[in-house]
Amino acid sequence: MSVSGLNSIEKKAAFSLAAVFGLRMLGLFMILPVFAIYGQELIGYSPIWLGLAIGAYGLTQALLQIPMGMLSDKFGRKPIILIGLVIFLLGSIVAAMSETIYGVVFGRALQGMGAIASAVLALAADLSREEQRPKVMATIGMFIGLSFTLAMVCGPIVAESFGLSGLFWFTALLTIGAMLMIQYMVPHSVNKSPRGDNVAMPDKLLSLIKEPQLF
Repeated sequence: MSVSGLNSIEKKAAFSLAAVFGLRMLGLFMILPVFAIYGQELIGYSPIWLGLAIGAYGLTQALLQIPMGMLSDKFGRKPIILIGLVIFLLGSIVAAMSETIYGVVFGRALQGMGAIASAVLALAADLSREEQRPKVMATIGMFIGLSFTLAMVCGPIVAESFGLSGLFWFTALLTIGAMLMIQYMVPHSVNKSPRGDNVAMPDKLLSLIKEPQLF
């Protein structure tokens, strides 16, 4: 087995996980160029609620990223990723069916609760050798950037044709596609996180939060 390039498992892991990340982020990014315009049609609209609707995802995402990663250490990567995608799917449906800005804020917060980024990156690490890991991570990063570029073009097109709710329904469809990819395309990992520095330690979280630069 050559150490100079990705092997077949690493290639499959890199592109399938990158596609999962890309599909999920595409749906999220698509609302950015249009939400300030189409959000005005929602009942209860105000600039501050519009900001909350955009930021609610990032807030719950940040709060739950470490706990979801810890759960993936304990229960396995794929189950936690799938659970996170189901939560994200539910949030997309809630936002799609909401006629008020408050419902959209709740849906966006629910989307963020499906914080799977840490588990996806941990799975990518499980499925790659240390010397090849930067290539796998770079592939995932490129797909995230590509999804942002596509979203800036596709978002206004979808919104013009189907409205704001159509964007969230489209996001829900992309999420289902990501779930299918996790289940059937991403290689299975039998690796478990080693003891020591590579595993999140709950008793260290408080000192982590107190670190000024990280805070």
